[in-house]
Amino acid sequence: MKITDAKVIVCSPGRNFVTLKIFTDEGIYGLGDATLNGMEKAVVSYLENYCVPALIGKDPRNIEDIWHFFYKGAYWKRGSVTMTAVSAIDMALWDIKGKALNTPLYNLIGGKSRNGILVYCHANGRDAEETIEKAGQKIEQGFRAIRLQSGIPGIEHTYGVSKDNKPYEPAEKGLAQTEYWDTARYLNFIPSLFKKARAEFGDDIHLLHDVHHRCTPVEAARLARELEPYHLFWLEDPVSGELQEGLRLIRSHSTTPIAIGEVFNSVYDYTTLITEQLIDYIRMPLVHGGGITHLLKVASMASVYHIQTGFHGATDLSPVNMAAAIHFNMAINNFGIQEYMPHQEIVNEVFKTNFNFDKGFLFIDDTPGIGVDIDEKKAAKYPYQMASLPVNRKSDGTMFYW
Repeated sequence: MKITDAKVIVCSPGRNFVTLKIFTDEGIYGLGDATLNGMEKAVVSYLENYCVPALIGKDPRNIEDIWHFFYKGAYWKRGSVTMTAVSAIDMALWDIKGKALNTPLYNLIGGKSRNGILVYCHANGRDAEETIEKAGQKIEQGFRAIRLQSGIPGIEHTYGVSKDNKPYEPAEKGLAQTEYWDTARYLNFIPSLFKKARAEFGDDIHLLHDVHHRCTPVEAARLARELEPYHLFWLEDPVSGELQEGLRLIRSHSTTPIAIGEVFNSVYDYTTLITEQLIDYIRMPLVHGGGITHLLKVASMASVYHIQTGFHGATDLSPVNMAAAIHFNMAINNFGIQEYMPHQEIVNEVFKTNFNFDKGFLFIDDTPGIGVDIDEKKAAKYPYQMASLPVNRKSDGTMFYW
């Protein structure tokens, strides 16, 4: 079997997606997600100009060798653009292999370790009361784990909170918009939100929260400690993760579980965090973390240190990635939880999916490979529209992490 061609499909059914489609001489093709929110065209260029020409003629079954060709073979390795391209290639090759062997992806990486995938949803409100109300609605829909994000008194725009009461989508058309932030107001407010949530819902519902990189280690340690009475499933991205040692301070002051890494893209972003057991969940998604081949290694390393997975799964990743993640989660032993934000209905016009939600869990069928397909004619109806994630400044104007 040989790769004969590959194409990159860019479409925007409600939001931008990038899909890699690899063709073989046996009539089998595979799909990989190559979406990088706000930087889609950079990945498209890398794939079209550097990766696709090098794919032609290779045997798609040699997944490990091809992965290292595009990782070790690129002197300027790593980085979000490069690793998203590598991920898309890897995902598409696993899709081809599953189709060629007439078996679903999870069978190729160990078979089923569980029957369904526990997921968490988002409850976002303009204030604490609305957030609690939205969480109650999610519980009625069957969710057992909920991430709570709320507007903060005195802060105009808060991460995770929609401006128009629609599902939250941070990327807005055009160039990046500026938002403003006040850490002190945030730290004084968040514990009260979770106090109200526990009083309303009791202890049986898993509660999560995303700090979105906005605390220093000592601020994050304070927050994690003050949230201990409310038994969070996890506190996500409490600090910006470039300095892995920063998590030591948080760990030494609190037993609140920590999840980090949705912006990471290789195992080398995690080595200190894993080997020193400074975190409890890895967040790096398949689409940005080198695909299935690399994440299998990361998850295996994490399992030795009692660390579980909790992959990023927002709507800025396509259904191809979500299906691949479900297969992956189904197979590995140290699965923890999966983020799940349902896509807009318009997305289902372009992508044919093979998974469903029921009573707090995602389930996937036994379609060979990943099981998702794309309708290229429908995709062509929704051309790319430039959209950018916000930038963030402190209330005094200082540039800060968004």
